[in-house]
Amino acid sequence: MTQPPPQPPNEPSDGPSNGPADTPPGPPQPNTPPTPPAAPPSGGFGAPQDPPPGGFGAPTPPPADPFAKQPQQPQHPQQHPHQPQQPPTVPSAPPAGGYGSPPPQGGYPTPPAPQPNGYGYPQAQPGYGYPQGPGGPPGQPGMPQQGYGYPTQPMYGAPQPGPAGGGGGKKFSTQMQIILAAAVAVVLIIGAGVIYANTGGDDKNGGTDQASTSGGEGKGGEGKGGEGDGLAGGEEKAPASTKAKVAFQIPEPKVTDVTTVAGSWLTDKAFVKSGVSEVVAYDADKGTELWTLPLEGEVCGASRHMSKDYKTAILFEESKATKANKYPSCNQVGVIDLTTGKLLWSKGVTGATGGDQQIRFDEVTLSGTTVAAGGTRGGAAFKLDNGAELWKPKVGSDGCYDMGYAGGEALATVRKCGTYDSPQLEIQALNPATGAPLSTFKMPAGVDYAAIVSTKPLVVAADVGDTAGDGSGISDFFSIDAATGKLIVRIPADADQYAARCGSTDVEQCQHMAVGNNRLYLPTEQHDGTGEYGDTNEVVAFDLKTGKLMGARADAGDRYTLVPLRMDGTNVIAYKQPPYDKGGQIVSINGETFKQTLLLENPSDEAVRDAETRFSTDHTEFLYGQGRFFKSKKLISERSGSDLDRKLYLALGFRAQ
Repeated sequence: MTQPPPQPPNEPSDGPSNGPADTPPGPPQPNTPPTPPAAPPSGGFGAPQDPPPGGFGAPTPPPADPFAKQPQQPQHPQQHPHQPQQPPTVPSAPPAGGYGSPPPQGGYPTPPAPQPNGYGYPQAQPGYGYPQGPGGPPGQPGMPQQGYGYPTQPMYGAPQPGPAGGGGGKKFSTQMQIILAAAVAVVLIIGAGVIYANTGGDDKNGGTDQASTSGGEGKGGEGKGGEGDGLAGGEEKAPASTKAKVAFQIPEPKVTDVTTVAGSWLTDKAFVKSGVSEVVAYDADKGTELWTLPLEGEVCGASRHMSKDYKTAILFEESKATKANKYPSCNQVGVIDLTTGKLLWSKGVTGATGGDQQIRFDEVTLSGTTVAAGGTRGGAAFKLDNGAELWKPKVGSDGCYDMGYAGGEALATVRKCGTYDSPQLEIQALNPATGAPLSTFKMPAGVDYAAIVSTKPLVVAADVGDTAGDGSGISDFFSIDAATGKLIVRIPADADQYAARCGSTDVEQCQHMAVGNNRLYLPTEQHDGTGEYGDTNEVVAFDLKTGKLMGARADAGDRYTLVPLRMDGTNVIAYKQPPYDKGGQIVSINGETFKQTLLLENPSDEAVRDAETRFSTDHTEFLYGQGRFFKSKKLISERSGSDLDRKLYLALGFRAQ
């Protein structure tokens, strides 16, 4: 989707969409067009990279060895056409290009050194990961805390300054290894001078609601279910063989500008992916095309949710770009039947203040039988089956408007009031049929944007006072009673400790976290492992009623990094980013014991590894279900330099053998 010039912050426009969550920040403007993510230097995992020529073909059944005997090309980060090509820095240790290898100078920053009680566990001063508690009485937000956030500062995954040699290239000292080993054996939660021995959770009978998020060796996850056995607490099964093979590859379409291709879904039979001005379904096992749905204009938004009968909502532009109209408005809302490929309905809507101009939308979501779309002119909702309007765009006389909506099991909105320089944000639980607020929670001062992590239970993330400082958009999480609008607990999440992310302006673009069992599951930031080149991390959990950090954790294991993807009943489905010489893994983490079960392990062949790690974790959509795993891009751009002759891929699929 081509991008228009920015507009004044206090004058909402019917121009094109703001773009996806992975647009770089600046100060956030209501109508600022997306710009391409900064390209990290080659060699480090997390940079949007592309596989070498050959190796992959069209989306058809691959040969027995689809990656064999292919010429290797130097690794090259995908760059914006206006960015100069930077020569790669060759590390002195294992080959670059995979996570866990020593990145070149200017790659990932060196993570903070582990704390005495073990990385991922609370400390006495100030208490790593341990919540500081609300700063006021129940129902009132606490004082802004130092903490964590999503893309508002430098783009997550963009190059960061770091010492020569990159992070993860040093071993622990003997003393630190002893301390860490002791911490793993005895987990202490320290707070207010009281030590809690806590290996489970205070709420073992809590809800099992799925978050509205959108995360080999695996020594921490060797447990395997028997053949065809389901895992306790979830629907996903451990297959008889956890070894995966490449199912198919989807070529990346060529474009002339930065273009949104957000949207991917997995049904019982198909993997469905948004293209530039189309949506295409592929056989989930073979990759053969099942149907193609052409659209009037480019896709500019998509719901992450589906109905039980595989219907979903998208946004697309009113027409294709022309010389006379380079920036068509993102004003069309539509519903697709993902089984048949039919566009069941599509329409625009005029503003509530009158006039015949259709308003522009930035986000769309789905909750039950309600489709809700939001933008700077307010929001609108439609019936899923026929597109009948449920409510018109809402802009109050005081200038308040719904910034966007989050769906799933319930419907909620972030409503913005006040001025651009002094905004007041409210979180409202809504009646999906009428749009009427069921409850309202006022965010604390110093919050310009907020994101809804989950609608049931209602969990919100925000960067209070711009204290996160790392571009993650999160300094604190807010657990809210959706029935009353009162704050249950505020959970500070130090940006130096946790690695979840939320969109800088989008309401429902959080990733790398999951909500279930009345808990919030977060990954820690990468830190030194015990090996010479072994970065690693953990997944920990906070109780959404008390704010306490739970005692157990899931360890990624040396040279792997855990990324939560979604809930599966009471379990957490997570992706393990691989080291340079291994394939990635999908594991199921028991939500109570944190025991890991390996579900899928991708091939460790060099060409497959290279292709897998060229999908940036922070700019990629992840889908896993029934032994099938897919990685696909959200954003593509014009090719330049060596990319002109390369085969680039929109999506990559794996399945159990």
